[in-house]
Parts: sequence; C-alpha cells; structure tokens
Amino acid sequence: MGIASQIEQILTESLAPEKLELINESHLHAGHAGDNGSGESHFRVIVVSGRFAGLNRIARHRMVFAILQEKLETMPHALSLKAFAPDEV
Repeated sequence: MGIASQIEQILTESLAPEKLELINESHLHAGHAGDNGSGESHFRVIVVSGRFAGLNRIARHRMVFAILQEKLETMPHALSLKAFAPDEV
C-alpha cells in the first residue's frame, strides 16, 4: 500500500470525512529538496469533517497532524492541509 493510500485510510478511519481529497503533488517538486524519487513525497489534503466543528484552523491542523504523526515521521516530505467543517463549504 502506497503512502497516499495509507494517509487516506488513516484520515477516513479517524475523521469520518464528508469529503477527502488527497492530491499527489510530488511531480511538481521533482529534483527539489525532500524529493526521494518515490513519487510520493509531497501531498495536498482537503478534508471536510464534522469533527472540525467549533475548532479554529490551528486546532484542526493540529488534530490532523496528530492523527498522522507516525506516518509523517517517515514520509512524506511535505503535506499541505485545508480542513473545513461541513457548514463552511
């Protein structure tokens, strides 16, 4: 199972998102710092979950990064995140 699939599975199980979009942007960073040649080094995540209701942006980001902490220790190099409550989209 690739990194993208693992991230998607972890977030789906933890956040029960209404929407989860995981975009692999590794090709945009080929040859740059952090590119390990795996094709799975840079990701953008857009997630909508009821679990974010009442939380500010920083608290949402902390929640997601805590959920992914173990995975982020080894891969990927970069993760860009946009997290929304359902009433914000």
